[in-house]
Amino acid sequence: MWHYSSNVASFIAGDFMQGQCHPALGDERTSYGRGGGGYGRSGYGGGFRSEGPKPVEVGKEYDVTITESSRRGDGVAKIDGFVIFVTGGKQGEKTRIKITQVGPRFASATIVGTASQDTT
Repeated sequence: MWHYSSNVASFIAGDFMQGQCHPALGDERTSYGRGGGGYGRSGYGGGFRSEGPKPVEVGKEYDVTITESSRRGDGVAKIDGFVIFVTGGKQGEKTRIKITQVGPRFASATIVGTASQDTT
């Protein structure tokens, strides 16, 4: 029968608790979710990067096509890859929106009218 001695067990437990046994557990040096690649927020799928200026501004109006519906039932449009949640928007609708809020990764908007003929 195999067993640990008390000295070995306390040494292992002490190192593990201080984060010295496994660097990924101890000081979180992984790249996931920190913009270093992998399946974090900035790796795959293209779209808009949250750094830098946003392609929309609060209070301005834009012509958009609602391309999908969100889980909450709002319409989703994109301008230069930047996601905009449109209150009351329906998929396939071409509409004019007014931006009400801009965050680092998405904006919110309301419908103010119908879009001009050349909306893409």
